[in-house]
Amino acid sequence: MFGKKIFITLAVIMGLALSAPQAKAKQDILFGGASITGVYYQVALQISNIMNKYQGDKYNFIGRPTGGSVFNINALERGAFDFGVAQSDRNWQAFNGSADWDGRPITSLRSLFSMHPETVMLVTRKDTGIEKVEDIRGKRVNIGNPGSGQRGNAMDVLRIYGLDHTKDFRAEGLQQHEASRALVDRNIDAFFYTVGNPSAAIEEPATSVDIRMIPINAPGIKKMVEERPYYIMTSIPAGTYRGVDQDIETYAVTATVVSSESVSDEVVYDMVKTVFENLDELKASHAAFRNLVVEEMLQGLSAPLHPGAEKYFKEQGWM
Repeated sequence: MFGKKIFITLAVIMGLALSAPQAKAKQDILFGGASITGVYYQVALQISNIMNKYQGDKYNFIGRPTGGSVFNINALERGAFDFGVAQSDRNWQAFNGSADWDGRPITSLRSLFSMHPETVMLVTRKDTGIEKVEDIRGKRVNIGNPGSGQRGNAMDVLRIYGLDHTKDFRAEGLQQHEASRALVDRNIDAFFYTVGNPSAAIEEPATSVDIRMIPINAPGIKKMVEERPYYIMTSIPAGTYRGVDQDIETYAVTATVVSSESVSDEVVYDMVKTVFENLDELKASHAAFRNLVVEEMLQGLSAPLHPGAEKYFKEQGWM
């Protein structure tokens, strides 16, 4: 009789366990940034942190370092990532089938919102004798790793200044954290870099060697900016980096958070809503984000807006 009671009790417990609602598994979301020392990685990392803080019962966001804009866009097309960061010019080129995507448009690419401006910079040591772009002839210069937006910007600059990376200087294709170290170690003389300011990839070498930033403002550059809506002329303010005591004129793109049409409206809506509801927290997470303004974050979107983002913006009366 006693054994029968135990059997019945166990059966009741098992039945209750089977009938209880099961916790829904979190959805893993992969978010591609760029070099670990760059601001794009911070975009992916800090937004992932905010999502895990406020939507952690539903999603597990993972910010990943990557090869940059081109890599991220191609990964989105393959379904390897859910979100990524890309330069506004690369975003436009991919959707319209030009540059790296010549004749192969990525029509599934979708914009969510813009982040900070990304200035195109040429950084050198003061002991190299490089004072203008043309002075890189015969030098060792990093133009960015293949698959990065900065390499595309570097190639535009070289074309406009009449320089050939295959014969006029020794071109390197390093990741940015490698290039920053190589500048300090005198393994390169300069590097091109497209990034939001301030950037650790420039702050760190500036603490070890005397650096110089080279203006990129030739008439050809200004003409290119006028012709392409995803570029703007801008200046890096004096004092942004140690040893840079005057404003440096150059041009910039906008860092854009992008996704794919295959990512559900619900996931995108949840992400966009959470970011904008906690924008002050995002702004405080990195110096490059401190001047984010809602109106500007809805500009410079050079691929179509994702419906999930559009839904939230319309709810707020921003569209």
